[in-house]
Amino acid sequence: MALIGCRRTDVRDFTISIPSMKPEDHSAIVGAISKYGGVDRASCKFDDTARTLVLKYDSMQVAKKNLEIAIAKAGFEANGVTPESVGAAPRK
Repeated sequence: MALIGCRRTDVRDFTISIPSMKPEDHSAIVGAISKYGGVDRASCKFDDTARTLVLKYDSMQVAKKNLEIAIAKAGFEANGVTPESVGAAPRK
């Protein structure tokens, strides 16, 4: 009875600014965040003009910062998290 009110999912939208992103980088970025449970890969919407990615994620499974760090480790700045800050080389 006590578990009735417990939340098991908390799906949220998240916008990630990726200033150096180009259309050919989409698959690398999705690949970087796909290792986390709770990321809805089908929801990924890239805006190449604004250089942003909007996606849905379950905050009970993964934190925003984990996604930013994963993208930075793939070589892209993500919401101010730089590749250098996580020990990765930036993509050219």
